[in-house]
Amino acid sequence: MALGNGSFMTQFILMGLRDQSDLQLPLFFLFLVMYMVTVMGNLSLIILIGLSSHLHTPMYFFLFNLSFIDLCYSSVFTPKMLINIISKKKIISYIGCMTQLYFFSFFGISECYVLTSMAYDRYVAICNPLFYNVAMSPKVCSSLMLGSYLMAVLDATTLITCMLRLTFCDANTINHYLCDIHPLLQLSCTSTHIIELEVFIVGGINIIVPSLTIFVSYGLILTNIFHIKSTEGRSKAFRTCSAHIIAVSLFFGSSAFMYLKPSSVSVDDGKISSVFYTNVVPMVNPLIYSLRNKDVKLALRKTLRMGKF
Repeated sequence: MALGNGSFMTQFILMGLRDQSDLQLPLFFLFLVMYMVTVMGNLSLIILIGLSSHLHTPMYFFLFNLSFIDLCYSSVFTPKMLINIISKKKIISYIGCMTQLYFFSFFGISECYVLTSMAYDRYVAICNPLFYNVAMSPKVCSSLMLGSYLMAVLDATTLITCMLRLTFCDANTINHYLCDIHPLLQLSCTSTHIIELEVFIVGGINIIVPSLTIFVSYGLILTNIFHIKSTEGRSKAFRTCSAHIIAVSLFFGSSAFMYLKPSSVSVDDGKISSVFYTNVVPMVNPLIYSLRNKDVKLALRKTLRMGKF
């Protein structure tokens, strides 16, 4: 039975979001629809930006990467979650669990820094438009994305290394719908204080630093908006920024509630909040960031006309 890395478990049982049998079918269809909308929205945006040459700008370069990350992020756990909802045996192997946790962490951390890059892009575009072409050159944009992915690789590797040091003895039921850090910490039969501290530091860096940077950027943007003389222009800018701030607040707020708390706190509350950053945010990001945009609508019409022709 021994698997190595201090663990005697070869498989875990994922409890899911709710244990009531009468809720299984409604939950299955709810999350299936959410996943389909997420895949269609993000995949459509990826294809549209790739095909439309006039969308090859820094803003849409970041949106392309955000959609790719959201698509992969949801696909790491949602198919397994849907299978488990309607299955009697909600089993995941130890290796499968650790693999899911690694890629879940990788894409989640990547999203934190891509959202930060997007906020910086909007700040430069609105507050320093004359400096925009220099500040957001292709080299700078590529460096920001490379830095985002490198940070994600480094921190996800650090987290998974911490989790591989855990020892699991008898308990193997994970009180969650995916392999996440705190539910696994609660299953360990050895002391987890040092690992909890390491997780808290890594989580704090990847949540607090990007969220503060984003909110400072949008604060400066909103301050700049007050100087817009046109009422219509000011109203439009407020609507756009408020939508972005709501999406960012949902993602970072629910993530902070889950990861910046001790593992002794009930996981049940964390499961509900995790639905926002795992399912809701990837689903609404395409709508909030781009599908309400005139450039995207124009590109969509042109692409559809080309397809029809």
